[in-house]
Amino acid sequence: MTKLRVAVLMGGASGEHEVSLVSGRAVEAALDRKKYDVTPIVISKHGKWEAPLTRRYDVVLPILHGPRGEDGTVQGLLELAGIPYVGAGVVGSAVSMDKDVMKRLFRAAGLPVVPHLCVRRKQWKAGPESVQKLIEESLDYPVFVKPANLGSSVGISKVRGRGELNAAMELAAQYDPKIVIEQGVNARELECAVLGNDAPKASVVGEVVAAKEFYDYEAKYADVGSRTIVPAKLEFAVTERVRGLALAAFRACEGRGLARVDFFLHRATGAIYVNEINTMPGFTPISMYPKLWEASGVPFPALLDRLIALALERD
Repeated sequence: MTKLRVAVLMGGASGEHEVSLVSGRAVEAALDRKKYDVTPIVISKHGKWEAPLTRRYDVVLPILHGPRGEDGTVQGLLELAGIPYVGAGVVGSAVSMDKDVMKRLFRAAGLPVVPHLCVRRKQWKAGPESVQKLIEESLDYPVFVKPANLGSSVGISKVRGRGELNAAMELAAQYDPKIVIEQGVNARELECAVLGNDAPKASVVGEVVAAKEFYDYEAKYADVGSRTIVPAKLEFAVTERVRGLALAAFRACEGRGLARVDFFLHRATGAIYVNEINTMPGFTPISMYPKLWEASGVPFPALLDRLIALALERD
């Protein structure tokens, strides 16, 4: 049997470089060598590729997180090279990376999202007092301040009052020219994995219980007190509602191949909100995406087989 020539891209010039390396190595190790001829390609933090794409590959797994990897840039390169790849295309990757555009698409599709607003870094620098006034007129503390284009909870702060706003805005502004401010809600954090192209399927629903006040970068990847519950302990109707919304969010953002959709379940009202979609979720040993599919009856190697098949079948 002829082996498929598979390249695994990892690293990248973003704030999620290290997480991508862990994900990429996990994927590389799990690929069946009886089926695949695997070449790992590391992209440095400065954007230097360890190996050029001079060899012809049958499929590429861009296990890259964040800007210049998950935002449509690498996907565009692979499109130009005519190489099939795993995951969303240029449009789906770009709109899902930008939390402001993503939430606008969710709203246009009738999906429930928490109130939020977006300001430019230049707008904040030019008039922090007017931005503060805008935030306080639109939202109530606590709020979450995020870079619009980043993942793994990098650069995110919970702001409990006016005195914490400046530091949070300055931190987010270090990572992106657009800053998203979201209404904080007292909620459980749920996640659902999606797999497929034109007929996507949703996994079981999982819950994240952070050791800290919210699931930031340290809580995700370093804090042993954080834990995940798969499947989440939910009423059947809630589970099915989350799974349905996950598929709707996937379609609203032109998803292909895979995604993880994150939700808030309001503790007091039971309202469900779509938080965000991640078109290249983590594949680290503690990542939710492979855990959710494992619990749904699809073990890690079989999941990678399916993702590669989806990449090869796309239009």
